[in-house]
Amino acid sequence: MRPSPLLLFHICSGLVALLSGTAAMWLHKGSRSHIIAGNIFVISMLALSTTGSFMGLVKHHLLNVAMGALAFYLVVTAWVTARRKSREAGIFDWGAFLVPVAIGSILVTFGVVAANRPLGMKHGYAAAVYLVYGSVALLFAAGDMRMLRSDGLSGAHRIARHLSRMCYALFIAATSIFQGEQQVFPEALRKSGVLFLPSIIPLIVMIFWLIRFRFTGAYAKMSLTRRSGIRSLRT
Repeated sequence: MRPSPLLLFHICSGLVALLSGTAAMWLHKGSRSHIIAGNIFVISMLALSTTGSFMGLVKHHLLNVAMGALAFYLVVTAWVTARRKSREAGIFDWGAFLVPVAIGSILVTFGVVAANRPLGMKHGYAAAVYLVYGSVALLFAAGDMRMLRSDGLSGAHRIARHLSRMCYALFIAATSIFQGEQQVFPEALRKSGVLFLPSIIPLIVMIFWLIRFRFTGAYAKMSLTRRSGIRSLRT
């Protein structure tokens, strides 16, 4: 059975997102190449998340609908965080805040309902799946609330917000392709379990960058390098 054009577009968008997102993770932060890779990642992720949510809605896979909406929200808010000035928050952020609140509340509710069923399942997914992803969505909502109460973010906190959201969106893309569309991979790869590895790499990289920027002097060194470069260009 041949895959539909929409599924092919979904898979191609995911592959572009994986390649561009991986490049953006390893390229020098703030460089022109990093910005280009990041913009390609944003566009491909918007296509991936939109098609994923639509196909999930058609097939009544509500978890896919929710994860597509969460990925869309993460990419948009991460992009806005990188584009705007420090200490800036507005009506857009209040509207965006409602997205993870709604997604997290629905998924946690589904998880509780599934946990109280004999098989511990709802719509084909275990209660733990709903509870984990729902909790993650609520954690991002908590991050939004913290930013709104502080009237914006600056410094390492602003960079951490951008990185964490982009990396988790990449994790969703990797999971969608390597776990959700395993039929497109050779049977030997599916049986070996090796497809699980590329799914978790974005989370490992996210933890690495968060530790580096939040608990070391990496951000201060990067800022100093940028300031020095600007001064050298002006002289």
